[in-house]
Amino acid sequence: MKYIAAPWRADYVKKVFEMKGCVFCRALKSEIDKDVHILYRGRYNFVMLNRYPYNPGHLMIAPFGHCDSIEKAEKDSSDEMMDLIKNSMSLLRDHYSPQGFNTGMNIGRSSGAGVESHYHFHIIPRWIGDSNFMPIIGQTKVVIEDLDTTYSDLKPLFDEMKGDGNTR
Repeated sequence: MKYIAAPWRADYVKKVFEMKGCVFCRALKSEIDKDVHILYRGRYNFVMLNRYPYNPGHLMIAPFGHCDSIEKAEKDSSDEMMDLIKNSMSLLRDHYSPQGFNTGMNIGRSSGAGVESHYHFHIIPRWIGDSNFMPIIGQTKVVIEDLDTTYSDLKPLFDEMKGDGNTR
């Protein structure tokens, strides 16, 4: 059997048991967005990198308020989230040239939500062939870009967004 070193995964496993509270609320309290990979803060929502991405550019968009379902969101917040989803996809398309996207939310534990108490939207750029034998046989996902590189590449693009979440 072959092994691929992923030392950051050990950090995650250790931290899971140490972490208290909501990952999104904790990220929002950070004074340095780069430390928690927040790319953009709107009026009601923010965009951040997924710390354990399926692919480079895997984003999450979450509201500032701790809420378990978009059904409970104020209209202004859900409208801004939709604008951020559209504009984030455009930025990712321009930067990475993906051939598609997986998008969506997992609401509730039965749906697979890893953080069920704070709803959030995933945007995952996809390419033909981006999933190979490793996840199936090796139960390992190889991601070709580290988070700091992704952050450095995407942050200037998100900085160009207007306060309403629009790039145009």
